[in-house]
Amino acid sequence: MIKMSRIREEELWIPKTKLGELVKEGLIDLKRIFQNNLVVKEKEIIDILLPQLREDVVTIKMIQKMTASGQRSRFKAVVLVGSDGFLGVGAAKSREVGPAIRKAIDKAKLSVVPILTGCGSKECGCGGSHSIPFRVNGKCGSVRIQLIPAPAGVGLACADKVKQVLKLCGIEDIWSKTFGDTRTSENIVKATFDALKNAHKFNFNI
Repeated sequence: MIKMSRIREEELWIPKTKLGELVKEGLIDLKRIFQNNLVVKEKEIIDILLPQLREDVVTIKMIQKMTASGQRSRFKAVVLVGSDGFLGVGAAKSREVGPAIRKAIDKAKLSVVPILTGCGSKECGCGGSHSIPFRVNGKCGSVRIQLIPAPAGVGLACADKVKQVLKLCGIEDIWSKTFGDTRTSENIVKATFDALKNAHKFNFNI
């Protein structure tokens, strides 16, 4: 039923950008979009090109703010979207949990990037794509993280929230080092995402 509703939405979608028009007409694929550093401004583009995208909620927390009329409460959701080789992160606020999650999913889809995988471990050298090709660093707020290639079979030797990110994009083996206030789930997730994005600064052939 969900798949049918998505197909219906795609049929009714009227693109607002030139890139959207090209995608709907089937004239461009995801690889060319990232190779040419084109900016995706419509979530429907990702829905069409990555129909297998999975969604995972990282955190939902209540935020309270004092205003002239009294205390105002809102919910903030942090969401991951991904599939093997692709990942996006989004955060959004709303008065209700449901709308906050939906807004965060839409933002996460607009932030989707390809994830570079490989086997950069000297102990392994299998040439597969179970880990990452080299060490990468990322940061968000006070949190810094270093992701280190690991041999096949090691698994994800890292914090639970980091595992949540890596599993979604298909990475199976890794070591990590974290610094700063790692209890902040949103920051550690975004730092991990930043590290994975930074891998492409050293790779120009997606």
